[in-house]
Amino acid sequence: MTDPYSRPSDPSKRISAALTDGPDRAPARAMLKAVGFTDSDLAKPIIGVASTWIETMPCNLNQRQLAGYVKTGIRAAGATPMEFNTVSVSDGVSMGTEGMRGSLVSREVIADSIELVTRGHLFDGLICLVGCDKTLPGAVIALCRLNVPGLVFYNGSIAPGRWQDQDVTIQDVFEAVGRHAAGNLSAEDLHSLENVACPGAGACGGQFTANTMATALEFLGISPSSLSGIPATDGGKRAAAEQAGRMVASLVRNDTRPSEIITRSSLENAIASIAATGGSTNGVLHLLAIAAEMSIDLTIDDFDRIAKRTPTIASLKPGGRWVATDLHRAGGSALIARELASAGLLHEDCPTVEGTTLGEVAATASERPGQEVVASIQRPFKQTGGLAILRGNLAPDGCVVKLAGHERLSHVGPARIFDSEEACFEAVKARVLRAGDVVVIRYEGPAGGPGMREMLAVTAAIVGEGMGDSVALITDGRFSGATRGLMVGHVAPEAARGGPIAILREGDT
Repeated sequence: MTDPYSRPSDPSKRISAALTDGPDRAPARAMLKAVGFTDSDLAKPIIGVASTWIETMPCNLNQRQLAGYVKTGIRAAGATPMEFNTVSVSDGVSMGTEGMRGSLVSREVIADSIELVTRGHLFDGLICLVGCDKTLPGAVIALCRLNVPGLVFYNGSIAPGRWQDQDVTIQDVFEAVGRHAAGNLSAEDLHSLENVACPGAGACGGQFTANTMATALEFLGISPSSLSGIPATDGGKRAAAEQAGRMVASLVRNDTRPSEIITRSSLENAIASIAATGGSTNGVLHLLAIAAEMSIDLTIDDFDRIAKRTPTIASLKPGGRWVATDLHRAGGSALIARELASAGLLHEDCPTVEGTTLGEVAATASERPGQEVVASIQRPFKQTGGLAILRGNLAPDGCVVKLAGHERLSHVGPARIFDSEEACFEAVKARVLRAGDVVVIRYEGPAGGPGMREMLAVTAAIVGEGMGDSVALITDGRFSGATRGLMVGHVAPEAARGGPIAILREGDT
């Protein structure tokens, strides 16, 4: 009689063998067989499939189906997938409410939960399906802590809605609230816009935080640029998910670890991508957190240095003209990489999860003739990047400003002081602000909020009321990636920690 426990261990089961191999592990195998796994399944490397599916937003809505396709790819590559779920908080849904206090902290919960399940079940590798804003950095933070072979697979951007013969995104709805409050948009038109702005699954459509981070993670090398950039409802997303499954199995076989991919050089590539695309200021927070997990010395000054030398070459909403699906059709992030590489603005030798270098990704770029989304590096939309780090008597430890290229670079006016987002939003709706005002929203930092909420409800309403070009805003909170106008955020120290912003008074110039 053949000993059922005599099989040699698969050399790629570097971690899971301790869970599944030998007679002593019979109880564990018995439990797993109840799920449906067989001896053959358990003899293979085990790869965790972390899904952030949730029914509270469109951003992650296609992940149930994508997870199935990812698992098909993993099995085809000779490994065994085990799917599990974690949480997500929708910034777009919770914006302007108490719920937004849970947004930034959800990044840590996502990272903690992925790390916990992966450690607890001894996975040999990990693939994380991500969509909404905090799921992207949360997944990478988990991979950094675990340092097991793995990658991040973005479920893709939403398609734009269509309203009054124009492409629209959730940004347009937020700004329409301000237009409605100003009496410039009827309730019927606002309602018709909200009905069509988000036509299906996928993350918010401009170069807002989710798409900013998706691009950054491709340049970081931890997300496959040939697969993640495909929009959520594109017919090619299924094949991309299966390929991502095969890719993570290959990483496990080759024992390629995140620590080999995420380096200071690759982080600088990610920063360059944010600068070049006019991306979200939230990228500053998230890349700093990723660097900290890898014990890499990265500061806000690195963002400023790289942004100053990196031209803005993508015209993407909120500051530009196009959305993420347009970028995909134009040639995708590889096209951006090609232009940056041609000017020596990338570390081209950085490896990626695709088994190539970023320079090789750039070399494969295919540009659609006549596209207007990505400019050549010789004729950029703006000579410097889309963000800057500022310091001064109001922010001695620094703050961040987003610069799409057409904002005024100075503003002098009376301070209008608000100690919460809600108080400011009510003032905007009541139309008590005036052209030239400097709106200050304080006690919205990480401790003061608590939670460092995003101010999109306020900033979009200001733009919607027609004051985006005449009012400036300063806050120790955050801005959404959909924010535009002269807005300064992340003021440090924050008011609750005794920062100078706390002593500003109404009417100060």
